[in-house]
Amino acid sequence: MNLETLDPQSVEDVFMEHGALAVTLTDAADQPVLEPKPGETPLWSQTRITGLFAMDTNLNGLLKGLADKFAPDKLPQHRLEILGDRAWEREWLKDFKPMPFGKRLWVLPGEYTHDDPEAVILRLDPGLAFGTGTHPTTALCLEWLDGLELDDKSVLDYGCGSGILAIAALLLGARTAVGYDIDPQAVIATRDNAARNKVSELICVSTNEPTESEQYDIVVANILAGPLCELAEKICQTVAPGGSLALSGILSAQAEMVMQAYQEWITFEPVNVLNNWVRLTGTKN
Repeated sequence: MNLETLDPQSVEDVFMEHGALAVTLTDAADQPVLEPKPGETPLWSQTRITGLFAMDTNLNGLLKGLADKFAPDKLPQHRLEILGDRAWEREWLKDFKPMPFGKRLWVLPGEYTHDDPEAVILRLDPGLAFGTGTHPTTALCLEWLDGLELDDKSVLDYGCGSGILAIAALLLGARTAVGYDIDPQAVIATRDNAARNKVSELICVSTNEPTESEQYDIVVANILAGPLCELAEKICQTVAPGGSLALSGILSAQAEMVMQAYQEWITFEPVNVLNNWVRLTGTKN
């Protein structure tokens, strides 16, 4: 249902009153909301609401409830669809295919195979955590790691998500890696993927923030521009002198702001851009 002028919360309330198992609000036009300010939960000017209901739900009762709430002449265009049962939280993975990054690295989901004996293969099931390589920010970081000399290096993946960056670094030759994330689901996903790639003994994953005394040869933080700026000093403390830092999750228009937040500690290289997302890389002074 496209909400048009209807109040989203009121529509959601009617959905929940009639047994909705899940309610999703999405953009009905092309108006991305990328990084709201703290405390803000903005919606699009044209919003679509979708409810997921059990098969035995009285959908006529739902429509009547909406009509009673908003009056028949105000109910916008809508449709009902019967869906076959499936694991909805994993449905999007059907379009997740093998992907190359740089000269050596390949990310392979499921049971896919690759016949290049020189390829470095990372097998991935992201679970419910972010990070598959399909997003430009992850792709930029994977390409950067593929181009580094990682032998005998220590790596910190700050905001590890699925663990894809830390695990890629280990497969590409890093000695040890640490994955940090505030989301316990990310810790579970990273440990599962580390086991899948047989690097569990080389990686430590935790929701405990790195301490001031911990320093790494390589640090990569693929989060968002706002948190990157707020955490600039903490992140830079984790980079060993002369070590390398990569920052991503940044839109082109935000690059200068992020660089200014780090310029006290980091000497930056030229900006890398992919589909309006950037990766900033530099060396600890």
